Amino acid sequence: MSQHPKLDPTVLAKARAAGLDTAIAKFPDCVADAARAAAADLADMPANTGTDEPWPGMRVRSGR
Repeated sequence: MSQHPKLDPTVLAKARAAGLDTAIAKFPDCVADAARAAAADLADMPANTGTDEPWPGMRVRSGR
């Protein structure tokens, strides 16, 4: 497949891997904008050590 002039090659490869070939052909500006937005959101996320839980820690309580 040919390169799209508005998309970075890495973004293009990820979009194709996600099955967005039709979106790339019809809406390349939207795909590029979505990639930029996703990169900005990812940059705003705190670092994950792999041990973090997405919920508060559990506490053992009596069932009384």
